[in-house]
Amino acid sequence: MGLDKKLLEVLVCPESKKPLVYFESENFLFCPDSKLKYRIDDGIPVMLISEAERLDDEAAKALMERAPSSS
Repeated sequence: MGLDKKLLEVLVCPESKKPLVYFESENFLFCPDSKLKYRIDDGIPVMLISEAERLDDEAAKALMERAPSSS
C-alpha cells in the first residue's frame, strides 16, 4: 500500500520546501535539493529533519539515477 497521491502532492521537504521523490518500493521520500532521505513508518512519512538521513553528493546522484519517472 503506497502513500495517497494527494498527500504526495502537498508534502515538501521541511528544510528546502521543495517537492519530494517517492520511492514506493523502498518506502521512503527523498529531497534532491537538500539530499535528505525521509523514512516512512507504518504508512506515515517521518518528516523531521533530525530523523532524516542526509546523503552525500555521490549517493544522492546515484539515488536520483534510479528514481521513479513520476514522483
